[in-house]
Amino acid sequence: MGTEKRERKKANKAARQEREIRQQRVDNVRRKATKWGTLLIVGLGLVVGIAALGGAFSGDDTAGDSAASDEVATDSSDTSGDAATATTVASTVDCPPIDGSAPQQQNFDSAPPTCIDADSSYSAEIVTNKGTLVVELDQGRAPLAVNNFVTLARYHYFDNTECHRIIPGFMAQCGDPTATGTGGPGYRFADELPAAGEYQIGSLAMANSGPNTNGSQFFIISGETGVNLPPNYTLFGQVTQGLDDTLPALDAAGNPSSNGVPPLEQVIIESVTITEA
Repeated sequence: MGTEKRERKKANKAARQEREIRQQRVDNVRRKATKWGTLLIVGLGLVVGIAALGGAFSGDDTAGDSAASDEVATDSSDTSGDAATATTVASTVDCPPIDGSAPQQQNFDSAPPTCIDADSSYSAEIVTNKGTLVVELDQGRAPLAVNNFVTLARYHYFDNTECHRIIPGFMAQCGDPTATGTGGPGYRFADELPAAGEYQIGSLAMANSGPNTNGSQFFIISGETGVNLPPNYTLFGQVTQGLDDTLPALDAAGNPSSNGVPPLEQVIIESVTITEA
């Protein structure tokens, strides 16, 4: 009987040890799962936070069109053109006259053809209620974006429109005739992305909500947060006049909360005039 009792104790001890080993394995798996789950949540939180700063998850992103994005500046424009303010639709088969005599058009049935001269240089005078900016357009870097901007400006597309989103120390976003973040010309065109580190204060870039979703909305970098953006936005110009007065005035009109929408002060683009040389 003594021997049998010892054997039972030995068997029970072995079974208990086996259970403890199995439980330890389960606990280890749970701890690892909890650890990685926490890291995943933190990582996702960082991604969401960065993207929200850029506007990728802003409430006005209704069409899947950010500068951001992972977007600095979310262009949520409706490609059907229904959101545009103009009542007529302009065919872009013919380029607008270079003398600025075209009537205002803010709704188009297709992207513009090539309306700029490859041997010419272009600048834009952007007159706002906060002052004037002169921007040198870089068609060598971004011919599609420059052609688009020049063509729209010659159709007076941007005249008397509001900059609907301004984040101080970051950027001012304009180019939506409806001032809602959902307006656009009725088409999209491809990206011409810069290399990392090329943005600077005064850079002019296209807003988007993903690859190849450029329309009419653009942004001007007004602070270091914008300078440090990832190269996800077509860079097509640089402010050469107005950096010391007009751009700071635009920046000061911005809204540090609500993702910059709406600005604390109304900012109006009164006119955009193209100079060709």
